[in-house]
Amino acid sequence: MKAIVKNRPEKGAELQEVPIPEIGDRDVLIEVKAASICGTDVHIYEWDQWSANRVKPPYVFGHEFAGVVVAKGRFVERVEVGDHVSAETHLVCGYCPQCLNGQAHICANTEIIGVDRDGSFAEYVALRADNVWKNDPALPFSEASIQEPFGNAVHTVLSKDVAGKSVAVIGCGPIGLMAVGIAKASGASQVLAFDVNEYRLDLAEQMGATRTVDSLREDPVQAAKALTSGNGMNVVCEMSGSPQAIDQAFKMVTNGGHMAILSLPVKPVTLDITNDIVFKGITVKGISGRKMYETWQQTAGLLQSGQVNVKPLITHHFPLEDFHKGFELMLEGNCGKVVLYP
Repeated sequence: MKAIVKNRPEKGAELQEVPIPEIGDRDVLIEVKAASICGTDVHIYEWDQWSANRVKPPYVFGHEFAGVVVAKGRFVERVEVGDHVSAETHLVCGYCPQCLNGQAHICANTEIIGVDRDGSFAEYVALRADNVWKNDPALPFSEASIQEPFGNAVHTVLSKDVAGKSVAVIGCGPIGLMAVGIAKASGASQVLAFDVNEYRLDLAEQMGATRTVDSLREDPVQAAKALTSGNGMNVVCEMSGSPQAIDQAFKMVTNGGHMAILSLPVKPVTLDITNDIVFKGITVKGISGRKMYETWQQTAGLLQSGQVNVKPLITHHFPLEDFHKGFELMLEGNCGKVVLYP
């Protein structure tokens, strides 16, 4: 089968012919119909410090996808050949304290498809049946392929009740754009979107932002306070990973407000903990993946309801062979979600 292989510990990847994966008694084999590029995939493609410390080439990467089950192991019961599916990409152990107390999304022994084992930038992918999420066949494969990152945005935004509240989304990459739409659909009174890329700020408007701010041209903290009569934002969702933006996020949240952090800064961040966290009495929530499987239920509901229209943020479509074009667009930032088709 065709697959994008991270073949060497350096920038880039190659399209290669590799064996179709074999499945075990509790696995399914999925024919991949659409696979979207994630920021994590870009890190692996670029071969940054995180990738060098985590992944072990050669292997097939990619983890956001949608497809059709074409074979199943003999002990698989709840999934059938022909089902339209996507994947919860975190493979958890089931026996650590977190798994046993209902917090499997922060399992201490998590492995990730396309990071720690072969992934979905291929014609076929093998998956543990327990990690299969069955899709409505009416859901287009392109939209179904972005449910995994959409779930990250759902988990981030809905970590606090946002109905009737002011919400800031800092960083309008694909997941930030999803967060804008989710906050608006969930009843936020105002959704303020921050970025330094005009292309993505325009997409944020299409996703429902009530105000956008170019952080290179306007002071983000002042913009947030001006929008809230000087009080600051009730809820701030940090999606950028920029140390400067994170500091600004803590300064714009109101006293007693909520900060949800999904981003992964690549270096330590300096914060004024005394004034921006303790004296303000705010809640800070770290977001890792999706709640298994509460977040998937919320994700499916939002997409099926039509309250969040993801079509504007899926901006580019390429055959698997043209994956380099997709990665270059992601690196430039002049795109929303990029989907590849095997």
